Amino acid sequence: MQVRVLFFGILKDMVGKAEETVQIPPETTLRNLFESYAERIATLRDRRPSILFARNQEFSTPDTVLTEGDEVAFLPPVSGGSGKVTRDPDGHFFSITREVIGAKQLADMLQRPEDGAVVVFEGIVRNNTKGRATTHLEYECYEAMALAQIVRIGREIANQFEIGHIGMVHRVGRLEIGEASVVVVATAPHRKAAFEAAFAGINRLKREVPIWKKEFFADGAVWVDGEWDDRLLADAHTNEAR
Repeated sequence: MQVRVLFFGILKDMVGKAEETVQIPPETTLRNLFESYAERIATLRDRRPSILFARNQEFSTPDTVLTEGDEVAFLPPVSGGSGKVTRDPDGHFFSITREVIGAKQLADMLQRPEDGAVVVFEGIVRNNTKGRATTHLEYECYEAMALAQIVRIGREIANQFEIGHIGMVHRVGRLEIGEASVVVVATAPHRKAAFEAAFAGINRLKREVPIWKKEFFADGAVWVDGEWDDRLLADAHTNEAR
């Protein structure tokens, strides 16, 4: 049977391709498939503890059995969107875009007359990393899965804090110095809930959403090391034999 395999971030560079369709025998698991690549590319095995698996755009355990036509993704730690947008029935807004993010327009759209606080967080591309001059950044993501994760996180935050609306937008593609890569907006009747919701939003987005960042310098480029949320790693490796 056939499955489609996707690679992102540094794994794409290591394998030498972004995707391929492969033939696998029946009862093949995600672990079996990954091992078939690790046998050919030893450095993949070294990175296994930090790699998560996805099947059909959902995080999955290594023991998941694959079926005909499945889409598999091997996901390195995130370091974090296209035109992907979701406006849910409660008025929250989630998007992945290749366009400049309008933070003020997003805040104006989300604010209600009863809201006394609007907190806006913007993540901005800076001109250096530890003193090394940066020329620009490039972001890539597993778009359908990334948007679904942003929606999930946003709705969970809206239920956790006493806020009116939350908006979360991440940009992909090439970004120049000074441009916003991500914007999180939280509106609420009172400031405490708005601050807490915005803070939770950016922290969770950076650790739970499959978005990767590549930093470019005058003398080269590197994928930025990131990290998954501990809970996702624990769930992914539960009962995994070693």
